[in-house]
Amino acid sequence: MPPRYDLHCHSTHSDGLLSPAAVVVRAAARGVTVLALTDHDEVSGVDEARAAALDARITLVAGAELSVSWEGHTVHVVGLGIDPSCPALSAGLAAIRAGRTLRARRIADALAEAGIGGAYEGAHRFATSERLISRTHFARFLVAAGHAGDVKSVFNRFLVRGKPGYAAHVWAALGDAIGWIRDAGGQAVLAHPGRYKVGGSGMRRLLAEFRDAGGDAVEVLSPSHTPSDVAEFARYARAFGLLASVGSDYHGPGESWMDLGGMPELPPGVPPVWQHW
Repeated sequence: MPPRYDLHCHSTHSDGLLSPAAVVVRAAARGVTVLALTDHDEVSGVDEARAAALDARITLVAGAELSVSWEGHTVHVVGLGIDPSCPALSAGLAAIRAGRTLRARRIADALAEAGIGGAYEGAHRFATSERLISRTHFARFLVAAGHAGDVKSVFNRFLVRGKPGYAAHVWAALGDAIGWIRDAGGQAVLAHPGRYKVGGSGMRRLLAEFRDAGGDAVEVLSPSHTPSDVAEFARYARAFGLLASVGSDYHGPGESWMDLGGMPELPPGVPPVWQHW
């Protein structure tokens, strides 16, 4: 049986619902043989996941999902096969996490202006890591407080541009994030590009800049992508000379569009990011 890859998922060390070990156990039970733990702006769960992967007899790829600002848009770059102890990467991730704390304060202030008080403290109750607080933690608080029915609906009602809890923020520069990943010996992957509302010409600029800065791959298979998106990003990968990656972007039971290992095979004609592993 060929290897089964899932190269994008999250644990309680960022905004996932399961511990790193539990993520690994679930992935193994679902037939995943190569798993990348890619917590947001964080690598502190890698050691626990690596130990669990030894017991589960699957391969663990050390990773992280870095928050980036590009032409006024927030995009995400996944680093795969990184050295979590790399000083440049560690410093870069620490800087991004510090920005997350500042943004969290602004989100709470914006929600307070909309009549929803105590959001910062409420979000912290749902954050299992003291080092990171995200919009997902605010979303869980808003659901628990009765302002929305589920986490998926919270974002469009409260946490995106033009809504009561939106707070703009400047993340890392694209070239810097890619540089940190490469300094750590990893490959840089543009995560779920179908999410970015940049238009066709914007996507081509993003991919060209990503490639020219040293980016390696694009996430062709993602639960954020429709079948037509998959075909489109496979074409983009070929056109820009990028490898193709696959990831469930799993966050936990009841919150994720797709479970670990749930993605189909990559389309033909695009070399995978793991081709030389």
